[in-house]
Amino acid sequence: MSTCFFIGHRDAPDSILPSLSAAIETRIVEDGVDQFVVGNYGRFDLLAAQAVRKAKKQHPDILLFYLRPYHPAERSFTPAGFDGSFYPPGMETVPRKLAIVRANRYMVDNSQFLIAYARYTVSNAWELTEYAWKREKKGLIHVENLVQV
Repeated sequence: MSTCFFIGHRDAPDSILPSLSAAIETRIVEDGVDQFVVGNYGRFDLLAAQAVRKAKKQHPDILLFYLRPYHPAERSFTPAGFDGSFYPPGMETVPRKLAIVRANRYMVDNSQFLIAYARYTVSNAWELTEYAWKREKKGLIHVENLVQV
């Protein structure tokens, strides 16, 4: 199994959807990715989930998981359109205000691929993408930023 995580800005434009879909198709066809994990907190997350759902029509075996930054007891439902959800281990002790950042970092540490939309250098999405680039230099993850920097 191979996992791809998504990180991006909450104000991502709809115009990135074609390049997002192409990146997902490449991960599936060329790299054998069969699991995609995304949050549910901004426009980029919504676009990523939409693009994976579209790809599922051609590749019905791929799975789309919702990343839960907060304990499932707090919000037990999984949003519609996801095959399931994932709550990273050890998150129970993370302060609520750090939960999203910590869950995202866990996914970068435990995914083989990251598709990002990081253009604002003063943002959590940028910081996480920079962290992933450092891991990429060690051969631990492949990063694709849909923004040309």
